[in-house]
Amino acid sequence: MKRLIVLAATHIAALGLGFGLGVYSLPILTAEDAPDVAVLEQAAKTASYSATLSRDLRGSDSLHWGEGRISLSPETISHIGELAPGPDYKVYLTREFVADEAEFEAARSEAVRIGEVRSYDGFVLDVPEGINIEDFTTVVVWCESFGEFITAGQYRTAG
Repeated sequence: MKRLIVLAATHIAALGLGFGLGVYSLPILTAEDAPDVAVLEQAAKTASYSATLSRDLRGSDSLHWGEGRISLSPETISHIGELAPGPDYKVYLTREFVADEAEFEAARSEAVRIGEVRSYDGFVLDVPEGINIEDFTTVVVWCESFGEFITAGQYRTAG
């Protein structure tokens, strides 16, 4: 009986470890290549606003973080830097600065989703038709699947 319990426990642990590694590895394996550096730099150069993304925000941790520079124009949002790999990252704009999951969830009803992040070392997203970046103050990277805050950057003050 003891042997069965040990076998069951080790198999369950191995299954859990394999699942966890799969959830972490799959986004890395399926990530698209980042846009060319020249494309990212051009988008940043023509931006109306920019903000710094930091690992040091209250809602970021060792598995959920972003760093670098995010730049916004009325047409595009670009990021030069790194994001922790993960599944189902989305970029949102919010009216107020948010620094963790609870603050984002509270602001989510007025937030707008810009698009999906498909690479972890830089991206360029088109701002959807009808969205005015002047109506918002902050860019948020959010993991939709797990409800995890990744990072945020305030590009302008409200008012």
